[in-house]
Amino acid sequence: METARISTDLDFRSAGEADVPALVALVESAYRGDSSRDGWTTEADLLDGQRTDPAGVAAVVADPHGRMLVAEHGGEVVACCQVERREGHVYFGMFAVRPGLQGAGLGRRVLAEAERVARDEWELPEMRMTVIVQREDLIAWYARRGYTRTGELSPFPYGDERFGVPRRDDLAFELLVKQLS
Repeated sequence: METARISTDLDFRSAGEADVPALVALVESAYRGDSSRDGWTTEADLLDGQRTDPAGVAAVVADPHGRMLVAEHGGEVVACCQVERREGHVYFGMFAVRPGLQGAGLGRRVLAEAERVARDEWELPEMRMTVIVQREDLIAWYARRGYTRTGELSPFPYGDERFGVPRRDDLAFELLVKQLS
């Protein structure tokens, strides 16, 4: 697959139940294990275990208040993200780009599509997300796209292996916010 071409030839759609296995594999490959080291979004130095599971992805796909956006190139899933309507804002999560394709502008396009859905389709003025505070490179990427650090922290769910097995004891999430209107 040619990375430069993908950045100009990308189709978006909402995920369905049949997409769950491919989406789980995509998210896992972007964040966990050796394959995640092919990209820059890896959390492999912070967490072992899984990033998500089929039940978690299926719940996002079936959620009537949100959608799992899928980015395809030539019929192949190359990126995804979750957008969920909440009171007065949209939550952005489960964002993944195939590791070997990271750094080619796909992430920017997926994020822009999520913001378009929030602003134009759902008419909500704000996007929110949480990012592990130790992921300074990722937080800086979001900041370059207009997201503001709030300083509002929430604890990592230690003991709940559905979200991974921490390799350190100081993990926390920070809330990032962007005004869309």
